Amino acid sequence: MSTLAGIGPLARPAVRSRFDLAQLGPNWYAAVMGTAILANGAAVLPVRLPGLTGFGEVMWALGLAALLVLAAARLVHLTRHREAARAQLLDNPATAVFYGCPPMALLAVGLGTLLLGSRVIGTGPAVALDAVLWSLGTLYALAVAGGIPYLMITRHRVSALEANPTWLLPVVAPLVASACGPALVPHLPAGTAQQAMLYGCWALFGIGLLATLVLLPVVFTGLFHSRLPALALTPTLFLVLGPLGQSVTAVHQLADAARPVLPALAPAMTDLAELYGVAVIGVAMLWLAVALTANLRARRAGMPFAMTWWAYTFPVGTCVTGASALARHTGFGGFSGLAVGLYLLLALAWVLAAGGTAAGLARGRLLAR
Repeated sequence: MSTLAGIGPLARPAVRSRFDLAQLGPNWYAAVMGTAILANGAAVLPVRLPGLTGFGEVMWALGLAALLVLAAARLVHLTRHREAARAQLLDNPATAVFYGCPPMALLAVGLGTLLLGSRVIGTGPAVALDAVLWSLGTLYALAVAGGIPYLMITRHRVSALEANPTWLLPVVAPLVASACGPALVPHLPAGTAQQAMLYGCWALFGIGLLATLVLLPVVFTGLFHSRLPALALTPTLFLVLGPLGQSVTAVHQLADAARPVLPALAPAMTDLAELYGVAVIGVAMLWLAVALTANLRARRAGMPFAMTWWAYTFPVGTCVTGASALARHTGFGGFSGLAVGLYLLLALAWVLAAGGTAAGLARGRLLAR
């Protein structure tokens, strides 16, 4: 059985199958996202442990390598398997929503390049590479944030009663751009360029946050009415954490960047970041408990490995960066402990997802013809 273009349960082929790039979907970028957020979390964690920075650098390099390999494979997919690619985007809403993953992968790897890669390749090349990845990722994010809902309205056959958390993926991408962009502000010319970047990131924050607020009730309507259509989709419950943790991270990054650029607004931004952050991280922790409970129940029911397991990683990672930002701004040790605990959960989630993916590829059960 196969559902949602390779994200459902894995079939057991009679013989070992070779890779079939016609089956390669945008959901594979979730592996890059999960690896990159593990690196970025190590860079911002409020508690510094021996070897943590080195570990982050290794994970950043792995994420960058995975991004390059996957981008090359997707290029082959888009050129040699055009009908399959067209069907993924235009004809299948279940796979179209995963086009939100590629821009988030670009943005997360770009930020890691600035936070960690600068120690490896130098500050100048790191800034240049992050600027390229952020620009491409942001344009891509805006395209999917507007384009996928447009397709759902005009072309796809969808029902709000069947909505699930994957619908959030396209609209979360601008939030990721708003959280990653402020790191580039100090490297821009002082004055108009920095202000434009900061205001632009605030606009991206608004796009992602308001779109999320519109979609979340729809997602919960679908969950309450129809539940999840397949056991293998249970990990997607973690996707609700993505916009929550990412928005907390974004408001703190924006407040930090505003201090030298918009000093008159900086105090208000800082106050907003702390109050908003505490409230939203509380909601995120409540939902984390719900998602964990549901997934433990699904595991007991025999949930097999699927690429949806990567949903355990990036959303939890955004809560790591959000809690770390709160710890930095408030000085409250409870947020430091929360960030460390979430990072340990993130590391475990990455091991499970990466191990399952490696095993599936080795056995020919992923991308099999």
